[in-house]
Amino acid sequence: MITVDTHVIIWDALKPELLTARAKKAVQTANQTDGIIICDISLWEIAMLMQKNRLEIQATYLEFIALVKASNNYIIQGITPEIAELSAQLPSEINLDPADRIIAATSIITNTRLITADKNLRQSKKIQTIW
Repeated sequence: MITVDTHVIIWDALKPELLTARAKKAVQTANQTDGIIICDISLWEIAMLMQKNRLEIQATYLEFIALVKASNNYIIQGITPEIAELSAQLPSEINLDPADRIIAATSIITNTRLITADKNLRQSKKIQTIW
């Protein structure tokens, strides 16, 4: 099982060539075994990107999310009290973006590696990442 950052969900669906070979392999392996965690905040981030026309696709938001969910063995993880608490306690090196902090905390709490291109997250000693 792995956790994926929001951009990984988008890239896997629309531009898989942007993923590294290691990231693709990890997604494929998790997809065929115990699953891929998507944080529920990623759903919100995707909705906001589409609303702001920073992500333009030929589908409505709900259609796109339905296709994404059908494409892989995704498990949507809600924000638990433990995830919320940890996200507030993470050091500023993670960065101050609430979504990134929740995604990072989810990865730590679920004891899964995080697939991300985000340098701040990859450089943190608190998070196990794949890229």
